[in-house]
Amino acid sequence: MPDQTRPAPETDAPDGQTTQYWQSLDNAHHLHPFTVHHALRAQNPRVISHGKGVYLWDTDGHRILDGMAGLWCTQLGYGVDALADVAAEAMKTLSYYNAFFQTTTPNTAKLSAMIAERTPADLNQIFFASSGSEANDSAIKFIWYYWNLKGQPQKKAIISRMRSYHGTTIAAASLTGLDSMHDIFDLPLSQMHHIEPAPHYYEYGKSGESEAAFSERCAQALEDKILELGPDNVAAFIGEPVMGAGGLMIPPTGYWQKIEAICHKYNVLLWSDEVICGFGRTGHWFGCETYGFTPDIITMAKGLSSGYVPISAVALNEEIAATIANAETEMAHGFTYSGHPVACAVAIRNIELIEEMDLIGPRGVETSAYFQAEVAKLIDHPLVGQTRGVGMLAAIELVQDKATQENYQPEGRAGEICRDNCFQTGVIMRAVGDAMFLSPPLIISKSEIDEMIALIRESLDLTYAQL
Repeated sequence: MPDQTRPAPETDAPDGQTTQYWQSLDNAHHLHPFTVHHALRAQNPRVISHGKGVYLWDTDGHRILDGMAGLWCTQLGYGVDALADVAAEAMKTLSYYNAFFQTTTPNTAKLSAMIAERTPADLNQIFFASSGSEANDSAIKFIWYYWNLKGQPQKKAIISRMRSYHGTTIAAASLTGLDSMHDIFDLPLSQMHHIEPAPHYYEYGKSGESEAAFSERCAQALEDKILELGPDNVAAFIGEPVMGAGGLMIPPTGYWQKIEAICHKYNVLLWSDEVICGFGRTGHWFGCETYGFTPDIITMAKGLSSGYVPISAVALNEEIAATIANAETEMAHGFTYSGHPVACAVAIRNIELIEEMDLIGPRGVETSAYFQAEVAKLIDHPLVGQTRGVGMLAAIELVQDKATQENYQPEGRAGEICRDNCFQTGVIMRAVGDAMFLSPPLIISKSEIDEMIALIRESLDLTYAQL
């Protein structure tokens, strides 16, 4: 039943549309992700109206430098005519057709080949979906199907890490290692298991423990869990090359080589969740290349289309794919929008532009080196206890005491204040606890990096004064 206590706002926009008008519509009808809804509706959402390059504008005319590339995804920035044009042409040519009924489209076939050319080793078989969560759900089913076909149906356990992030569907949220995403939904599913510590030396390294020893301890946690569950019961291990939403954690030296060796030792599939790390974010096409390991499965999304259209993919190596392809049973899995021809057209042009603009190459190396150097200079601020990063990812830890790395209490308060100050000064950073994240569009220039750092420093000054 509609709420009869208040009239619904008119949906025909008035002349001179106002921020308050859009806020009233949003508050009346829109449920936001990851939101305490009554709190948001009390303060009203920010209304973003348009974007160009690395900048966004809200409906009050404020310009904001987007230091988070949307949600880790707008590699090419906003308002790229080449992507809009190819989307329009694709819609006029073939607005939609599905990949069911033994059918494909030219764009779907071409994009699958382009991805296979850029994935490492023999990860040459591609399945399409529309989001990172869908890709990760699909990978779970492929893994279980593979082991069933190999005559090992008991191999169902999938091991993840505490503080990992793998999506929000029931299965993907179960893989995610964040209690806040489990408790209210009665998750995780019983087949999903989590190990700790997360591979973050800054936070979890013990006093006097070397980084190499810490890597060994993190890897040993995986081996211990495999032995606890029984190797014959463990299907796969999933990890983000750089842990993103849970804390932007750069893996310690040697970590991924140790993880890969353990997976091989116990016949456990190694799965790289590249939803954030893929398509140049860490300096290579995929984060596993940055850290020198070869997975059996890669899931990807976000940067695949620079966020212009929803699309994601799963890449399987030839062993897994051949086992599935040669099965007599139907692989009864897929989505209405798997391999959507318009989404594939945009992703094709996006990949071409990444190459044409040399964003994964000398230009990208130069820009990311400059970005990392400028972020590192923020360590002189009295509020900053550590900076870290790789490629076009960076984090800034806010602390009360630089010597002891002690946080302000309650934890997360400093990050929340800083995030709000960033919006006021005109730059977007994301706060997770007391860590501030940066993931700007790959096309950002050195002068725009300078502007971004200046705005961040202003935000830190305001935050320090308030704390």
